[in-house]
Amino acid sequence: MSGEDRRRQLIEVAIDLFSKKGFGGTTTREIAAAAGVTEAIIFRHFATKQDLYTAILDYKGSASGLDKWLVEAEGFMESNDDEGLFRLIVTKILEMHRTESRFERLMIHAALEGHELAVMHHNQMTLGIGARITEYVERRQREGALLQCHPSTVLFSVCGAAQFYAMQKYMYQLSEDQVSDEQMANDFVRILMHGVRGVQ
Repeated sequence: MSGEDRRRQLIEVAIDLFSKKGFGGTTTREIAAAAGVTEAIIFRHFATKQDLYTAILDYKGSASGLDKWLVEAEGFMESNDDEGLFRLIVTKILEMHRTESRFERLMIHAALEGHELAVMHHNQMTLGIGARITEYVERRQREGALLQCHPSTVLFSVCGAAQFYAMQKYMYQLSEDQVSDEQMANDFVRILMHGVRGVQ
């Protein structure tokens, strides 16, 4: 196995274990055993467990497709397509939980453990996007297109329902319905834009 392939293997094994037991609850010995290597091999690639954790964050950050996502979002914002933008946000949240459930669990462990590096990573990935969307919401509110309320409330409303549903379905596996993520995204956005009250 090449050095790069070994490094990637160790990262993937570590993600799996960190997502189940957290950073503090996982030892390099356990990672080595799960990868079928010695601890010395881990330390050949990562000087410390902290370096391995940092490598995971960098690895996932580069693979997140965040730049492409932002380009899509900017397209909706330039055309004042509120529903399109909100549907994109909801869809991406559901997709992240569906395809990256281990990493989502790892980040929850990080928050619970107060792991500063992981919290910083999360903030760097989300605050920039959040700020840009909040600016958009403020502009659309000034134009009278969106309800007057605190702009961040709109953002939390868009993200909150999707995040909670995704955790129920992909983390806790409690969702028994057969609704597709696409249908759920459409319904969340429809409720957000029009409310739950039926037409009188």
